[in-house]
Amino acid sequence: MPAVEAFLDTNILLYAASNTPAERSFAKQALELVIGMHFGTSIQVIQEFHVNATGKLKKNISHDKIAVIVDLLAVRPMVIMTLSLFRRAVRISERFQIGYWDAAIVAAAQELGATTLYSEDLNHGQDYEGLKVINPFHGLR
Repeated sequence: MPAVEAFLDTNILLYAASNTPAERSFAKQALELVIGMHFGTSIQVIQEFHVNATGKLKKNISHDKIAVIVDLLAVRPMVIMTLSLFRRAVRISERFQIGYWDAAIVAAAQELGATTLYSEDLNHGQDYEGLKVINPFHGLR
């Protein structure tokens, strides 16, 4: 698989698509990442994006906008879940004491050769075997 500059976690994509006035500064920052870098994703991220954008945590995102984001993600380098990736995620979860779903994001980012994972959910600055987590909203709160 081709190496990517970064991997974007689900929350970055949700903010990029958000129309919520209270999230304007987050949306601007997230859009800059989506538009300005060569990033990869995973099937898990696309699923989480869709579920969160349309489910009970609905983020005021139109179905048309959801479709555009999913189409954008579909042309990016993408990781699908395999048994090997699952086992790697379990190992990462145990080693770093993080939840499985976060570990699966880390494993997918590593699979794509990313050196940066943009996420609001993991510890800002944490290094996971050569993958550094950056919370792009760290100074916006």
